[in-house]
Amino acid sequence: MTDENTEGQENPREFQLQKIYVKDLSFETPNSPAIFGEEWKPSYNLNLNSDVKALQENQFEVILSATVTCKLGEKVAFLAEVQQAGIFLVKGYQPQEMGPMMGAYCPNLLFPYLRETVSDIVTRGSFPQLLLTPVNFEALYAQQMKQQAEKQQAEQPQQVGNQTEH
Repeated sequence: MTDENTEGQENPREFQLQKIYVKDLSFETPNSPAIFGEEWKPSYNLNLNSDVKALQENQFEVILSATVTCKLGEKVAFLAEVQQAGIFLVKGYQPQEMGPMMGAYCPNLLFPYLRETVSDIVTRGSFPQLLLTPVNFEALYAQQMKQQAEKQQAEQPQQVGNQTEH
């Protein structure tokens, strides 16, 4: 069976994950060693972002960044910053398909690696294991697209009635 999106195209669709790597990694424990003596009732804040950079024709670097701040009361127990990246070969897709591919599908593939890296670095810092909860990147992408559309609509000048030349 032929994929109807590839009929008549010289280059059929191709998607390859070429490399996964840690692009940047930082771990800070600003209040150690005193923080280890405190009762462990942490609060966590997670900031998650993704970025896409075109490398060559049909080749993209997708970077999934996470900043995890763990506090005990007002004191920062640790701050972990991880950039998990991947190089993807994506060709034969329509322009309207590239947004969801880069904004949801690729980050979804990178997330388990980012999750493992965060867990590993936190444990190596002598803190209890931290497993980030799964993230629905499709829903985040759809929300981002909706916000962009609303912003563009709000920025457009309002037209009052139809104007025609006589």
